Amino acid sequence: MIGAMASCEHLTSRAGAAPDARTPEGCEKCLAGGTEWVHLRLCVDCGHVGCCDSSPMHHASKHYQQTEHPVAASYQPGESWRWCFADQVVQQ
Repeated sequence: MIGAMASCEHLTSRAGAAPDARTPEGCEKCLAGGTEWVHLRLCVDCGHVGCCDSSPMHHASKHYQQTEHPVAASYQPGESWRWCFADQVVQQ
């Protein structure tokens, strides 16, 4: 169920508070490379802040592909959903 509002073992096992953001000012890789982002995602395993797939560089997805950390939380003010890259589900 791509994009379904559901849950999975990855989301369930990471239901607690996310770690502190390593770069609270923005996407870690975009800041280092001087590129821009659209929205930000926070890896709930390690605190990596990456840009979303609507951003030119897709750093949150690339972080998942490199680390296999499956869950990212929205790092946008006022948003509280999480996305599981492995199972392709969102949890509100």
